[in-house]
Amino acid sequence: MTQLRDFTHIVQYIFQRIALALFLIAAVALTFASAMAAFGLWNWISLPLEYNGAVVENAGMYAQLALTALAIGLCFFLPTNRRVMQLENSHRQFAVGMQDVARAYAAVHAADRAENFQLSSEFDSVRERLAYLRDHPDLSTLEPAVLEMAAQMSHVARDLAEVYSDDKIARARSFLKQRQEEVELFNDRLDQAKAISTEMKHWLHEVELEESVAIAQLERLRDEMQEIMPELGMERVVPTDDKAPTATPFKADPTTLDNIVIDLPPKAAE
Repeated sequence: MTQLRDFTHIVQYIFQRIALALFLIAAVALTFASAMAAFGLWNWISLPLEYNGAVVENAGMYAQLALTALAIGLCFFLPTNRRVMQLENSHRQFAVGMQDVARAYAAVHAADRAENFQLSSEFDSVRERLAYLRDHPDLSTLEPAVLEMAAQMSHVARDLAEVYSDDKIARARSFLKQRQEEVELFNDRLDQAKAISTEMKHWLHEVELEESVAIAQLERLRDEMQEIMPELGMERVVPTDDKAPTATPFKADPTTLDNIVIDLPPKAAE
């Protein structure tokens, strides 16, 4: 893109110079021809022209004089155009110079961030940076004024280079990397804990379900036993409110005491 822009500027510069030369040649030629025709040494331009059905006499002379006046008038704009072109060229040269300054400043600022400069006073600091730029292999073709400007800019920005030095940036990146690794490890452990919690909840639900099934089976078995006890000749003793067991009202024979069934308090599992 930059090469195309430079090529366009070159083509524009060439055609501007050609146009200026043509304007000057045309103005001089028309002025000379008109002067020679006015003195009768040359003939005026012959131009057959009619207006409203009538032939215009000396139309060629009028056309030649008009073209001469136009060419001379354009010549008065040539100095202005020349100043505009000079401003454009100076602007392009200034842009190129600023690019060179920016490139030199980037190089010396990188060296400053790497703590290659140790002198603190302004004169010594600028001189040290200027010597570094002069010895730089990529900046040896730049003008001394450009290098001096870049060195002064680097001296002004030395505090910024100290704050954002390569060593401090490396430590900050290492710290952030460690924090990121810790966060990733914490997330892994958190996912593991969530998985264990989910497994324990599922296990607890299965145990409670199995307990409820066992209790239901025990109750059903107890109900069945209560139904068949009278048929087996067994007596059921029910505890009263004062926790003293009472028997059904009949006089039991000592030989039948073995057939008495006493309700026991339910266990905690029930």
